Amino acid sequence: MKYSTIGYILGQVLKFEGIFMLLPFLTGMIYHENEAYSYLIIGIICFVLGCLITLKKVKHPQIFNREGFVAVALSWIVLSIFGAIPFVITGEIPSYVDALFETISGFTTTGASILSNVEALTHTSLMWRSFTHWVGGMGVLVFIMSFLPLMGGSTINLMKAESPGPSVSRLVPHVKDTAKILYRIYLVITIIEIVLLCIFGMPMFDSLTLTFGTVGTGGFGIHNDSIAGYSPVLQNIITVFMILSGVNYVAYFYIMTKQLKEIFKVEEIRVYFGIILGAGTFIALNIRSLYGSLGEAFRHAFFQVGSIITTCGYATTDFDLWPETSKMILVLLMFIGACAGSTGGGFKISRLLILCKAIPKQLSLVIHPREVKVIRMDGKPIDHNTLRSTNVYLAIYFFILLVSTLLISVDNFNLTTNFTAVASTLNNIGPGLDGVGPTRNFGMYSDFSKFVLMFDMLAGRLELYPLLILFMPSLWRRK
Repeated sequence: MKYSTIGYILGQVLKFEGIFMLLPFLTGMIYHENEAYSYLIIGIICFVLGCLITLKKVKHPQIFNREGFVAVALSWIVLSIFGAIPFVITGEIPSYVDALFETISGFTTTGASILSNVEALTHTSLMWRSFTHWVGGMGVLVFIMSFLPLMGGSTINLMKAESPGPSVSRLVPHVKDTAKILYRIYLVITIIEIVLLCIFGMPMFDSLTLTFGTVGTGGFGIHNDSIAGYSPVLQNIITVFMILSGVNYVAYFYIMTKQLKEIFKVEEIRVYFGIILGAGTFIALNIRSLYGSLGEAFRHAFFQVGSIITTCGYATTDFDLWPETSKMILVLLMFIGACAGSTGGGFKISRLLILCKAIPKQLSLVIHPREVKVIRMDGKPIDHNTLRSTNVYLAIYFFILLVSTLLISVDNFNLTTNFTAVASTLNNIGPGLDGVGPTRNFGMYSDFSKFVLMFDMLAGRLELYPLLILFMPSLWRRK
């Protein structure tokens, strides 16, 4: 293990976190809030500490798989540990465990909150809380790589560890250029949504914070009723951008390079929009009697379907009051998740497609053991390593889901509350059902259960492996 390499990366992360905290500081200055100085102080500490750590140059700057996975996992932990401190200093979230929960939920774009009254927070903290979604959406190390070369071409191992999906590849030959392209697309989508929300009457502060949550598929609202208080037009704009943010960013790269025909060849995207259309239509018809018109039912249905499948977590209505069939569809969407290569969480549609194609192949092999049958995605054969990795991922995924549900059951809440609490945090969604429904929060859980759910949030955002390998003793042996 090259500890100097990992230390250098953590130092860079701290420097950038210090820079990130300038946004809430400037927000506080605009609104004349003294809490802004807490963010400035912690930001300076992070930046100075990062500079001290990176003073010493790395002799052999190369990142292998083990360094990549460890660096990514530790980066997100360090980012959250320091990012939670301002909440405690300002007194807005006095408990450090609660502040850490809120911060991890922000960076992992989960959107689960321990706050019962979001509106009690200052503009300063609301901005930081929402901005963590935007930083974590595309990935903090991907952001850093778009500015700094870090360790040269070997940084592909960082991108593999941080980017969601069963496989990660370069859009262009150089990793730094790939990171730049991803963030350029990310920034353009962000700016377009901010402009549209402002044009249709949303205040600038609301537009910024809600766009950070939408494009980052996070879901932290700045009002207690989430998005319910905004006009139908604004809700529809947010619906569109939530769904667009769940699309594989390769599709936007094809648009940039005028390869429009390639988009229609991506099987995952076709299935993604098919699921949204089917689930949204069914739920709208199922909840028709609860709303004044069919149009209103469709608006709420497609908003919630888009919010849940992209793991954004915003809400326009209390879907916990919907019929059981509609709620069950939303729970299934929690597990399906968005496309690989997007800012969304969940199991990912690409993995689901691989498994669905592997089942008939395996059944066929039972009858015809010598048959050679190749699984294809987008016309390309899927290699055995990807298939094996997907199967292992599924096994680990459900093991964590069940064990976490068992562990938090010590708080004696009902099964629906506990199961959906774990499902929503592991899939980085935010709201669940019953006790953790869209009108409630996670504050009633004990500190022990909150740590379990924090682990789930980090594991879900980092696709399990980077966080889990930290517990392997063999990993820490110096080589």
